[in-house]
This record gives sequence, C-alpha cells and structure tokens, in this order.
Amino acid sequence: MSLLTGCLYPKENMKQNAVPYEDQLQVVQKAVATFKEQNDGILPIKTRDMSTPIYQKYPIDFQKIAPHYIQEAPGNAYESGGVYQYVLIDVETNPTVKLIDVRMAEQIQELTLKLKMYRDDHQYPPFKKVISDGVYELDFKKLGYKDIPQVTSPYSGKGLPLVINEKGEVFVDYRMDLYEALKQNEGPFKEGEDIRNILSKDSPFVPAYSLPYTVKDGEPIFFK
Repeated sequence: MSLLTGCLYPKENMKQNAVPYEDQLQVVQKAVATFKEQNDGILPIKTRDMSTPIYQKYPIDFQKIAPHYIQEAPGNAYESGGVYQYVLIDVETNPTVKLIDVRMAEQIQELTLKLKMYRDDHQYPPFKKVISDGVYELDFKKLGYKDIPQVTSPYSGKGLPLVINEKGEVFVDYRMDLYEALKQNEGPFKEGEDIRNILSKDSPFVPAYSLPYTVKDGEPIFFK
C-alpha cells in the first residue's frame, strides 16, 4: 500500500489547508488538460508501481505543471503543507482531478506499526472476527487501543472502521458510505461489479485505501 510519510502540519496552517476548494480543483483540472494537450497525451503524474491500488495510482506531479501550467500547487495540497493529495482517475478515458485526505494515511500508518510490533511477538495479527472472505476485524485492545480507531469519512464526516486483509494490510471500510450512496443511486448495479465509483462520482474525493466492493441484495459487500 502506498502511503505518505511525514504527514505533520503546523496548526496555524491546518484550517486554511484543509478545505477542498472547488476552484482549486478546477484550476488543477485545467492545468492537467493543457499539459496533456501540449505533451502528446502524456499526463503530469508521478510514477507508481503497477500494483498500487487504483485510487492512489495516479498522483499529480506538480513539478511538471508549475509554474508553466499553474502558478504553484494549491495551498491545500500535500506539497504545499495541506492535507490533500491531488490524484487522477479515469486516466484512459477522461482524466479527472480528485482528492485524497492524507490524514487517513497517518492513522493507517499508526495501526500498521502497532500490527508489526504485535506480530513480532505473536506472529499472527489479533483477529477478532471474519467480516468477509479474506477481510477481518481486529481486536484493537490487544494492540493497545482504548478506543476503536476510526478515520473520518470524506463523504459523510462520520467515523469509518479500519479492517485488515489476509496479508496484514490495513484498509478503510467504506460500507456505511456505500450503503447511503446506493440508496441515492438507482443503478442498476450488478453483483461482481466494483461499485466504489459511486462515491467519487459526485464528490471531490476518491475512496482511498479501500478494498473492492460489490452489491448483493441492495447492500455493499467486500469482494475479490
């Protein structure tokens, strides 16, 4: 899993750099489109391993577009001390600028570190129960947590759980957000079809650090 490191921000910058301004997205979108047009279809993105999860796979490289196509990276961008990483989705058909809240990465890194320390002594993670095939809930008390860790949903603002797969990798569980999105989207949705795009369709955010989901009997479920 590709995570960001050193995600620490001066408190005085947090508020102004934590707002997903629509005009900033539009400015970056225009810069990306102009760059692509003037560079034979090449996109201004950082190189990532092919195995990188799809929503983290195409981060925008502001060094390629600033200052020629954009004056500088937006104030809320990670590169400027903000809390958002600007990424592209639909790169083959309609490259679209979206955001990842990198504060999620901090919490995932913290849990990943605790898991590593636990496994150094116990070999296996402290599984609590099976959620789905290859997806597990953890016993967080055994990892030293007094409260169950959650990340803030970029969609609802509610707390989302963290889950683990059989490889010991940590992911955000977006089922609550997907359940609400399914109620608002008529579909049709087919079982076996990845439904995560319904979250990013009408939002500036992508469901970062997520596993694939499909729908069964009108409800979101994990699937491989």
